[in-house]
Amino acid sequence: MLAPYQVGYHVVFLLVFSFSRLVLSDDVHASIKNRLGNGENLSLRCQSKEDDLGQQDIADGSEFGWDFSVNAWGTTLFYCDVEWENARRFHFDAYSFSRDHTRCETQCSWLISNEGMYGMNGQTGFWEFMYD
Repeated sequence: MLAPYQVGYHVVFLLVFSFSRLVLSDDVHASIKNRLGNGENLSLRCQSKEDDLGQQDIADGSEFGWDFSVNAWGTTLFYCDVEWENARRFHFDAYSFSRDHTRCETQCSWLISNEGMYGMNGQTGFWEFMYD
């Protein structure tokens, strides 16, 4: 049998854990849009520590997206490797909780064009130039 103070610790832990899940368990939709033009396809592989989304070939004008929930520790990270005909392989973080939990709360959109890579800022509603 647990002592009363041990029961109290368990209750506090469960309450804190439950509250953190409520705060951080929002579903997020991430998407990567191919706007390279001239019919140029984009090759993409995204993954997290737990999920590998596999190799994706995205036609010009199309997009690839996925849904996920952020974890209770605020360490959710999805990273991608992307390449196309006139570019070498490029690695970027498609979702990093520390950067994106306010920038794109539930919708993280990326746009890849010949000029570079843009991320949608959900707070301002504008595309921001993120990578060359």
